[in-house]
Formats: sequence, structure tokens, C-alpha cells
Amino acid sequence: MVEEHLKELGIVLPEAPPRGGNYTPLKYFYDGRLVYASGFGCHTEEFKLTGKVGGAVTKEQGYEAAGNCMLNLLAAFKRDIGSLDKIESFVKMLALIASEYDFLYQPDVANGATDLLAKIFGEEAGLPARSAIGVNVLPGDIPVEIEALIELKK
Repeated sequence: MVEEHLKELGIVLPEAPPRGGNYTPLKYFYDGRLVYASGFGCHTEEFKLTGKVGGAVTKEQGYEAAGNCMLNLLAAFKRDIGSLDKIESFVKMLALIASEYDFLYQPDVANGATDLLAKIFGEEAGLPARSAIGVNVLPGDIPVEIEALIELKK
């Protein structure tokens, strides 16, 4: 059902990114009802962007990067957990935005991910509690990294 909706929306998941280190991209806990997703960056085969938001990267590009982070997360979920139909809701999301010191619009950038989730899963399931934090630098000079806590269906 979710994957059919993705097709209707014209959204194609990228190839799931490989691990970037010695960690688990997705981890079950709380009796298998919750999945914690490690930080996912924005790079895909078609999308490469580096730099700080508010500097070399515009707010609009940061918004797009946040959406790509979420697409990478969903691709990894599909690869490692199975169907996206197993998702009940997105509980919590943390967006880390590499930004210039005077850039104050981290929540606007994070909207790129949550707007996408709301479009795919609907507002009730797709809109998590959320934090958007400005940071000095992220791995590989990416502008955005996103992690999430996902509730699975019973």
C-alpha cells in the first residue's frame, strides 16, 4: 500500500546506502515494536551536495537534502526490515543541519523530511516529534543528516 502510494506520487527510493562505519543502521528494541534508525545522509547516485546551509548551500537546497536523507532512511528500512507497510508511525526525528553561525532556519530545512513523510504516510503517521539542530560540520561535509525512531505495526 505505501509502495503503491510512492508510485502514485512519482517517488522512487534510491538504492539503500551502505554502512558508513562500524554500527547498525537500524536497530529493533522495545519488544520489536520500535526501530531506531541511525543517522542517514543526503547523498544518492543522483544527488550530491556538500557545504553548510546558509553558506554554499541555500535553505531550499537544504530542504531538498533533508528529503533525500529521509528517502535514504526509507530505502534502508525496506532493505533491512522489509515492506514499508510495516510502519505504524514516525515517533521522533532528529535533523542535524551543518549551518553557518548566523543561519537560523534549521526547522525550515528539517521540513524537507517531515513534509515528505506527511505526503507519503499522512500527517498522523508521518509527522513525528522533531528536533532540528544546527551543527558545525557533518561527515563528508554533507549539509544534513537525519535519524528517526519508528513504531512498527502490531
